[in-house]
Amino acid sequence: MSPLPTFPTVAELPADVPLGLLNGALAPYLGPGLLSLCDNVPVPADPQALVNLLTARNSVPGKIKNKLTQAAQFIENFKHRKTLVAGMDSAYAACPVPSALHHWLAALPTPLLVDTWYDDTVRAALRSRDDWAEVQGLSQSEHFGTWTGWYAADGSALADPAESVRTVFYKPWGGHAPASNYLISDSDFVEVLTEIDIQTPIPQTVQERRSELGFVFLGCRFNDQLARSFARQIMKRSKGPHYAVLPEEPTRMEARFFEEQGITRIALPLADVAAALCSSSTLSFAP
Repeated sequence: MSPLPTFPTVAELPADVPLGLLNGALAPYLGPGLLSLCDNVPVPADPQALVNLLTARNSVPGKIKNKLTQAAQFIENFKHRKTLVAGMDSAYAACPVPSALHHWLAALPTPLLVDTWYDDTVRAALRSRDDWAEVQGLSQSEHFGTWTGWYAADGSALADPAESVRTVFYKPWGGHAPASNYLISDSDFVEVLTEIDIQTPIPQTVQERRSELGFVFLGCRFNDQLARSFARQIMKRSKGPHYAVLPEEPTRMEARFFEEQGITRIALPLADVAAALCSSSTLSFAP
């Protein structure tokens, strides 16, 4: 058996992480695991919880009952896209109370904030600001030929990308608010992945802003090909450096991904990193 790929791992929070986030040189890249910091989360907080909810309301064949994108495709094919969207709307109708880290991240001067889950928690944390705009991935089954939709801070649709806003809030898989846009079924992702290598589904504004940024992955796992594919393409031609908070031992595919992308793993619990970041003005960090 070949050895695991090697990549940098640290057991302390490097000073470059809070400093980079605070000065806008590093962009937060958030996954569903960030919801673990919230109290009494009323929405599905991982793919398994989401597929359990969708299949409890819509019967699917047993062999795909635990496979989110396949189960969503079955619901779309046999019970109509509207049924799938209604199920997603119901799943994410409630909004978790943002954690302290959500509020801390929402206050950053970052040019780009990426969120790869469907809940409205980050949007709720951003409500105290009006200098941001949101861009979401769109399903081709509902918006054929249009890859993304832009929205102002108040949720109203924007005809053109908001180039001048301080922060672009990017949800590549869509989200509940403000317009029920979801990439969730096999066909949704196949359409995007067919074009993503040449960057067509990634907004030009995101491409421009990432060129001067590194990414900090918080609440993300990369033991799934979809997560790796999207992160790889969103990171493409970015400046770096990149960090990922992952206390668990990475899988072989995660380790390979970290090595390939030059990501430094921070082997600390997310709650510890959150506490350190939220107190970053008073703490000393590892060099």
